[in-house]
Amino acid sequence: QVQLVESGGGLVQAGGSLRLSCAASGRSFSTYTMAWFRQAPGKEREFVAAIRGSGFTTYTADSLKGRFTISRDNAKNTVYLQMSSLEPEDTAVYYCAAVSSLVLVRNSKQYDYWGQGTQVTVSS
Repeated sequence: QVQLVESGGGLVQAGGSLRLSCAASGRSFSTYTMAWFRQAPGKEREFVAAIRGSGFTTYTADSLKGRFTISRDNAKNTVYLQMSSLEPEDTAVYYCAAVSSLVLVRNSKQYDYWGQGTQVTVSS
């Protein structure tokens, strides 16, 4: 069983940056593929980025490459999402997710554990 707690969301002006954190409880954190998803009001949940257990392999949604970076610190059982050049369209609730897998997974339905989400609001 894995519990995930996100933090770092908030209100930021367009062009600004935020770093989200997701702290995981439980054992064998390094065996989990971790990911970030987001959901804006009235829209479906959207894949943002994923990272394999080792931290050496990542995948970021094409539309977000160059602005969003996922990373992890297995010693701290934490995964991060660094977001820069934020746009009002990035406004959403951001969720951390985990799945016991050795491969990158982009489908939200394949993730077993979810955090409660953290709100990111980007003002114009």
